[in-house]
Amino acid sequence: MDPTTDNAGNTGDPGTARASLEALRAEIAKAVVGQDPAVTGLVVALLCRGHVLLEGVPGVAKTLLVRALASALELDTKRVQFTPDLMPSDVTGSLVYDTRTAEFSFQPGPVFTNLLLADEINRTPPKTQSSLLEAMEERQVTVDGTPRPLPDPFLVAATQNPVEYEGTYPLPEAQLDRFLLKLTIPLPSRQDEIDVLTRHAEGFNPRDLRAAGVRPVAGPADLEAARAAVAKTTISPAITAYVVDICRATRESPSLTLGVSPRGATALLATARAWAWLTGRDYVIPDDVKALALPTLRHRVQLRPEAEMEGVTADSVINAILAHVPVPR
Repeated sequence: MDPTTDNAGNTGDPGTARASLEALRAEIAKAVVGQDPAVTGLVVALLCRGHVLLEGVPGVAKTLLVRALASALELDTKRVQFTPDLMPSDVTGSLVYDTRTAEFSFQPGPVFTNLLLADEINRTPPKTQSSLLEAMEERQVTVDGTPRPLPDPFLVAATQNPVEYEGTYPLPEAQLDRFLLKLTIPLPSRQDEIDVLTRHAEGFNPRDLRAAGVRPVAGPADLEAARAAVAKTTISPAITAYVVDICRATRESPSLTLGVSPRGATALLATARAWAWLTGRDYVIPDDVKALALPTLRHRVQLRPEAEMEGVTADSVINAILAHVPVPR
């Protein structure tokens, strides 16, 4: 096989890559109903080499979404159920003594994959949560002093339940900041829920994506070509200043005790750039920044307790800032 061609038959040409990534929505829709924004967010994260926090109540197809994405991109995926007794080595891997050779050998953990689904990440103690930090930031795992690189692409999709807090360990702000996007997975509309039940009544099995017709429509070569094209997408000084003004406004908001850090500003610029390329442009406009502001910034701010008691949300504060900050022309 030509090394520039992946198993899905894609050559890594930027134009072909965009078309293939756009086809993901239709392919994933064969298994998951009505989650186009989450699919787009996951693709943006892959293009930016970032990670995603998925928040939604149980039963809204968060796990199925990640599995369908991996199948449509022909990527390896593993799932880890985070529990209070989970140890860091259960995620990263550990040294195992081999009695035949009388030596220790490294047994890779589930983190050595392309798409890692960290299910209910807030149910495990901080020590185990932090085992993902090096993997997410450095793209490697260090065991017994030896760094071991992770495959590329590599994305952590961590889920958490927004309504159940008993027995959980909320992610600290520093760790939340490591996630490029926080995507909220809503309950389906009435018609979408009818479609879901109709599919199940007709024999749909969420554990058998092949039977549902999900096929690879893109691959690693497409992602690599897309990333190269995104890196060439033009960002004007006015757009850079606009991003900075939005993030600085969060630091001055009376409703927030914590605003967006410079890392968050960099993340917003990167996600807006990826979104601009996905929509067919080679330059970023203010609407791209606005489109990605909520998922990129909502988990990087912290509400004041009195504002929270009054029903203010991170999304409402960011929307107010977007309405207030002058838009470049």
